Amino acid sequence: MAATENPLKVMTARLRRPLMLTWAGLIAEQLVRAFWPVWSVIALSAAALMLGLQDMAAFEVVWGAAMLAALVVLAFGVLGMAQFRFPRRAEALARLDEAMPGRPLAALGDVQAIGAGDAGSAALWQAHQARMAARAAQARAVEPDLRLSRQDPFGVRYIALLGLIVALLFGSVWRAGSVVQMVPGGGAAALASGPTWEGWIEPPAYTGLPSLYLADQGAVIEVPEGSRITLRFYGEVGALSLFETVSGGSTEAAITDPEQHFDVTRTGDLRIDGPGGRSWAVQALADAAPTVEVIERDARTAFDGQMSQPFGARDDYGVVSGGAVFTLDLAQVDRRHGLAVEPDARDPISLDLPMPLAGDRTEFTETLVENLSEHPWAHLPVTLRLQVADAAGQEGQSEPFQMGLPARRFFDPMAAAVIEQRRDLLWSRQNAPRVAQVLRAVSYKPEGRLFRSEKAYLRLRVIIRQLEAMTQSDGLDAAERDEIAQALWDLGVLLEDGDLGDALERMRAAQERLSEAMKNGASEEEIARLMQDLRDATQDYLRQKMQQAERENPEESDQRSAENMMQMNQQDLQDMMDRIQELMEQGRYAEAQQALEEFQQMMENMQVTQGQGQQGQSPGEQAMEGLAETLREQQGLSDQAFRDLQEQFNPGAQSGQSQNNEGRSGGEGRGESHDGQQGQGGQGGEQQGQGGEGREQAEGGEGGEGAEGSLAERQEALRQELERQRQGLPQLGGEAGEAARDALERAGRAMEGAEDALRNDDLAGAIDNQAEAMEALREGMRNMGEAMAEQQNPGGQGEAEGPPGQAQADPLGREAGQGRQVGTQDSLLQGEDVYRRARELLDEIRKRSGEGARPDVELDYLKRLLERF
Repeated sequence: MAATENPLKVMTARLRRPLMLTWAGLIAEQLVRAFWPVWSVIALSAAALMLGLQDMAAFEVVWGAAMLAALVVLAFGVLGMAQFRFPRRAEALARLDEAMPGRPLAALGDVQAIGAGDAGSAALWQAHQARMAARAAQARAVEPDLRLSRQDPFGVRYIALLGLIVALLFGSVWRAGSVVQMVPGGGAAALASGPTWEGWIEPPAYTGLPSLYLADQGAVIEVPEGSRITLRFYGEVGALSLFETVSGGSTEAAITDPEQHFDVTRTGDLRIDGPGGRSWAVQALADAAPTVEVIERDARTAFDGQMSQPFGARDDYGVVSGGAVFTLDLAQVDRRHGLAVEPDARDPISLDLPMPLAGDRTEFTETLVENLSEHPWAHLPVTLRLQVADAAGQEGQSEPFQMGLPARRFFDPMAAAVIEQRRDLLWSRQNAPRVAQVLRAVSYKPEGRLFRSEKAYLRLRVIIRQLEAMTQSDGLDAAERDEIAQALWDLGVLLEDGDLGDALERMRAAQERLSEAMKNGASEEEIARLMQDLRDATQDYLRQKMQQAERENPEESDQRSAENMMQMNQQDLQDMMDRIQELMEQGRYAEAQQALEEFQQMMENMQVTQGQGQQGQSPGEQAMEGLAETLREQQGLSDQAFRDLQEQFNPGAQSGQSQNNEGRSGGEGRGESHDGQQGQGGQGGEQQGQGGEGREQAEGGEGGEGAEGSLAERQEALRQELERQRQGLPQLGGEAGEAARDALERAGRAMEGAEDALRNDDLAGAIDNQAEAMEALREGMRNMGEAMAEQQNPGGQGEAEGPPGQAQADPLGREAGQGRQVGTQDSLLQGEDVYRRARELLDEIRKRSGEGARPDVELDYLKRLLERF
C-alpha cells in the first residue's frame, strides 16, 4: 500500500508548514495590492487626529475633512474588494515548487509513461523520484512580494506611515477623542461622564524647566514670569468657567470658552468654577537681570599689544551674549601738542565678549582678548563698560572702569616719535601740516643711529611727501588719512623691531644674560624669567628670518660649506630650549651651561628649513624671482644715491659712513649687495675704491656729473629690464592680477622719474622716486603672489595639493608638524576672538564632514574631530 501511495501527497504532507507560509504570503500580496490606499488614508487621518490638527481648524472644516476621508476609504474599499482574489492552495504549491531548482514537486506528481514494465526503466524512474523527493524535502517558505512601486509611484503609503510614526512619537492617542467634543453638546460620551477640564503650565523655553500638569499641582504654584498656561474645558459649554488674575487682564467676568491660553505676568490667583473645579495661588518668579564685572583692574598686555582682560558674568538662567565698550575719557586726556585741537568724531570701541562654548552659562569667568594697538586712542584714558544680556532680553552692565587703553609700547625713540605723530594725525585731520613739519624736523639729519637702515629713512621721506601733497591739494580726507596712518604704523614697527641683525643681537644678549645668571647662582625665578626672554627673542629672530626669506626669496648658494651650516627647524630649537630648562630645574647647571653653549653655536650657523627648494619653478615663480632681483638692484641704486646726497651736504660723513661698509651697494649690511653683486672681499674693496673715485670726481666739479650720469644710466637700464619683465609676465586673472600689473606700471613711471631727476642733478627727487618705485614693486609682488595663490587653490583654504614632495595640509589648512610634535606651530586664531574663531572652525568641520565626495580618510578624521569637540 505504501509503495503505491502518491509521492506528491506524501511530500506535501511533510511540507505543510512552508506550504502554509507561502500560501499566507500570497494572501498578503493580494490584500496589500488591493487595499493599500485604504490603510494609507486611515493612517493619514489617524495621524492628523493624534497631532491635534482638528483643534486648530473650524468645526465645518474638520467634519468636512472627516466625511471626505470616509468617502475615500469607502471608495477604495469597494475597488479593493473587486480586485481581491483569494489564492488557491495549488497556487501556493506552484509558488513553492518554482523556488526550487528542477521543480521537484511537479516531478513527484508525474507518472512513468514509457518503459513501465521494464525493470531497468523502473529502477531509473525510482532513482529520479528519490532524488526529486530529497530535493523537495529541503523546501523553504517563499517570501511574499509586497512591493508596490508600480501601483504607488509617488510613495503615498510611506508618507502616511511617516505621519503615523510622528503622531505616535509627538502626539497623543487621547487627543483624537477631542473631535467628538466639537459636536454641539459635547457628544454622548462627554455628557454621560459630565464636564471636565485639563491644563498645563509651560515655562519659557530658555529656562530649561519642564512643563507642569495643572491637575497634579498643589495649592501654591511657583512659575517663572512669561510662563504660558493652557486650559481646556470638556462637556457642556458654560458648565465650567475660569477666573484668573495672573495675566493682567479683566477679572470681572467668567471665561467659559472651551480652550484658554494666557501668560503669567504677575502673582495672582487661578480658579476653575464648576464640577471638579479647583483654585491655585500662582507665584510669578521674576527673571533677574544678568550681572557682569571686571575681575582684574589691570589688564595684561603682551609685548605686541594684545590685551587680556578677565571678567565674570552670571545670570539665573544663563547669559547669551555680551559686549565691551571703550569710550574716550576726554576730561582725563592731557590736551597738549597734537591733542590740543578738538578731536574728530569717533564711535566708541565695541567688542564682543567671549562666551563659553559648552557648559553652564549661569556663572562663568572668561577673558577678553583683543589687540587695539592701532586704534587712535591707544594708551589714552578710556572708560570700559561691560554689558551682558540674557534670553529674556534683559541687560546688565558693569561699573565704569577707568583705564588707559592697552596697546603696544614703542621704546625706540624714532619709532615712538613716528607713532606719536600717527596718533596726532588720527586725533584730528587738522594736525596734518603739523605732523609733516614734526616728521621733517626729527629726520633732519638721518646719519648716526637715528635710523637703523636707509630703507626706513626712505619710507619716511615718501610718507612726508605724500602727506604734504595731500594736505596742499584739496585737504586730507578720511581715506587718505587712514592710508598715511597705516604707512606710519608699518614704519614704526620697522623702526622698533629692526631688521634681522637687531633680532639676532637681542637673542645673543638674552643668551649671555642667561649664561651669566647660571654662573652667578641666580634664583630660580630669575632664571625662569631669563629663559622666557630667550624663548621670545629666539622666536622673534626666527620670525624675522622667515619674513626676510619670503620677502627677498634669495637663491640657495652652492658655495656655503656644509660644515658651517646646519639644517634646523623651529621645533628642534624648542626641543633644545626645553632640554636646557629641564636641566636647570634639576639643578644640573654645568650640563645646562654646556647645552646653552651648543645652542649658541647652532644659532650662529642656523638656516631655517624652507621647504623643498626651487626645483621645478613655474613661470610665475620665475617672474617673482626676477622682480625680487629688480627690487634688490633698485635698493642698491637708492642706497648709493642716498650716500651721495649725504656727502654733498656733509662731506665729513664720508669716512664715518664707510667704516662699517664692505661694498658700495651694501650699505651697512656688511657686504650685502643691493645691485645684484656679491659684496665679498675684493669686490667690496673694488666697489669702495670706485666709490671713492666717484666722490673725488664729484668734488672736482665735472666728475660729479659723470658719476650721477652713471647712476642715471644704471637707472635707465633697470627700467628697461622692468619693462621686459612686465611684458613676459604670465597671464594672471582676477583683481589681484590686475592690481599687480598696475603696481608694476607705477614702478616703471617712478623709475623714469628717478632717471630724469638723476640727469638733472636732483638727488633728493631721485631718492623719492626710487622709494616710490620700490614700494610699487613690493605691492606688485604681493598682488602677484595672491593671484598665483588664487589660481593654484581656487577651492578655498586647506584644499591646495601643492607640488609633489611638499608637505600637505590637513582638512583645517594646517601643515604637518615637525620634530617630536604632531600638528602645526602656526596659530589658528590669527588675532581674532578665540571663541568666535572656534565656532567658525566647528561650522567648517561640520560642513566638510557632510560632503560625501571627500576621501574616506579625510571624512574619518573630520568625524573624529566632531566627536572630540
